[in-house]
Amino acid sequence: MTDFLKAVTILTGLLLVHGRGVILAAEPRAGDEVIEKYLTSETKLLSLSVLAEADSREAWEAKREEMKRQYWDMLGLWPVPERTPLKAQVTGTIARENFTVEKVQFQSKPGLYVTGNLYLPKVVGQVGKLPAVLYVCGHSGKGRDGNKTAFQQHGMWFATHGYVCLIIDTLQLGEVAGIHHGTYNQNRWWWHSYGYTSAGVECWNGVRAIDYLVSRPEVDPERIAVTGISGGGAATFWIAAADERVKVCVPVSGMSDLQSYVTDKVCNGHCDCMFLYNNYRWEWTTIAALVAPRPMLFENSGYDTIFPMPGNERIRQRLATIYNWYEKKPGELFDIGVTPGGHADNVELRLMAYRWISKHLKGDNAEVAEPPLPPFPGQELRVFPEESDLPKDSLNGKIDESFVQLAKPTTPKNKEEYHAWSQRLRGDLLDRVFREWPDEIPAAEVREERENHHVILRTDAEMSVLAARMNTDAAERGDLKRLWLVVLNVDEPEGKLPAWTKGLIPEGHPVTVLSPRGCGEFSAWTRKNPPNYVDRAHALLGRTVDAGRVWDIQATARWLHEAEGNVLTIGVLGKGQAGVLGAYAALFENCIAETILVDPPSTHRDGPHFLGVMKVLDVPDALGLLAPRQVKLINAKDATFDRALDAYKAAGYAGRIERK
Repeated sequence: MTDFLKAVTILTGLLLVHGRGVILAAEPRAGDEVIEKYLTSETKLLSLSVLAEADSREAWEAKREEMKRQYWDMLGLWPVPERTPLKAQVTGTIARENFTVEKVQFQSKPGLYVTGNLYLPKVVGQVGKLPAVLYVCGHSGKGRDGNKTAFQQHGMWFATHGYVCLIIDTLQLGEVAGIHHGTYNQNRWWWHSYGYTSAGVECWNGVRAIDYLVSRPEVDPERIAVTGISGGGAATFWIAAADERVKVCVPVSGMSDLQSYVTDKVCNGHCDCMFLYNNYRWEWTTIAALVAPRPMLFENSGYDTIFPMPGNERIRQRLATIYNWYEKKPGELFDIGVTPGGHADNVELRLMAYRWISKHLKGDNAEVAEPPLPPFPGQELRVFPEESDLPKDSLNGKIDESFVQLAKPTTPKNKEEYHAWSQRLRGDLLDRVFREWPDEIPAAEVREERENHHVILRTDAEMSVLAARMNTDAAERGDLKRLWLVVLNVDEPEGKLPAWTKGLIPEGHPVTVLSPRGCGEFSAWTRKNPPNYVDRAHALLGRTVDAGRVWDIQATARWLHEAEGNVLTIGVLGKGQAGVLGAYAALFENCIAETILVDPPSTHRDGPHFLGVMKVLDVPDALGLLAPRQVKLINAKDATFDRALDAYKAAGYAGRIERK
């Protein structure tokens, strides 16, 4: 990741590297302290649930299969993709005295090309099947040659010591280039709603690379290792945790924990391929724990600012706990390796990795050395030598559009179908998107009353928002049945009733105008692109900012409802994304009886964004779940909204949804 960090620093001038990682240098805003306290609090909460709260080998084994399903889901790989034909090709071979290199390409999915170099010892064909190593690359800008060429010394060492070694390019920096950092600096926040992360691509490419290795007649399928540094260290974890065929792994500077990533803001120094979406709210070490009891050497450098030692030490202690359930003696299956220096692929790290792999794949624990071998010019290792050779059907540059299996819309036809449909979608939302969402969110509490009926509300332990109450004296009238809650977007002035509400709220009715978290000057926090710290940190904690806004709306609606003696119901209205946020609040909060959406987006691709929501449903389906509550759609012209109307009709409440 070194070259990557240098580029970011030069381009933005906003990142400062220090002992705790990478921090923002920008003018603070009113909401910075509050949002950081919230993120720190959530980090502490998740850090208590290491190893899914298992306290024994038996308890862990009982959870393992479900944990693996959740893990695949968080990578965007559940249901597990079809293992389509690899269509592997060797496009050329180059030879040295004691090894050869084959230039290999295959398709991990149709149109998703993986390029790599396969290093083969001269003894191939003279002895039995050989152990194999998959080497996955870190961030190194080698242009059209692919970043595999930056790590060729690994392939040479393994090949000259009796291993088959496949080094594969990453998506972002390979010969057939795609994008790693969509949320980091491309504002592709729809990745969150899709549940797409480039980490999932790197994991899947690694799994399919193992498919390729075991298809080779030279390879012993029972002796496969995976290793890599930085982004390759993270990919080592992804692949080893996903694929039991990996018998040994050596992740090098590839993982820290939530405290490091979120509280210490070290995630600012990492691109999106380093992270999955933590929907199931794991402490990050749990990913690595899925590798146990297979041998793992956890390597790091002592002064690596993007994988700082305090995080390494916490991970080591946690992993030692689970490996102690399996090891006959300490260090037999799990050990650590730390070298002096910063973030670099130095020779000491390489030698430790080579020895560990040799010990566990060959039973050879002898000291190792790295004789100097002249590197190949990068161009010689290209799989596709010329631009004209690049595959015309490649989807690498737009694989984010199709990699994740999104939900296919279904519409119930009658009440019985509606009930089953509703139960299934609600269950999937709570299990896969709004994990650990309580049955009832507590009412907001008044923290401070200001002039002009402005109220500061605490919506949870660490979050406060601004609400403005209007026509409050009208609440005393006996003919009132409903209070109105107007939800504002980020760019709408706080404390004011927007012009678009005219004609939607009965004249003189009491209204509360809410600016949820991050909206308006009161709670706005610093935003810098890159690294988009707040939004990305939320994803590491299994949340999004928009999910937090749904929470704020629910808590405020509950406060209004209880303040009136639980008699008056709440109507929620919002424009654009805010209207959809109000609809989701209504899904989870029974006191909300009516939702009005003005100019709503027809798909979560356009927001609001919840982690993996489009793997379950899209906006029209969520609206259909609101039956029998009243819904008004203003300027909702897209034909996909017909699904919401059809769902209401199937439920027997066609008259309770209106589209204008």
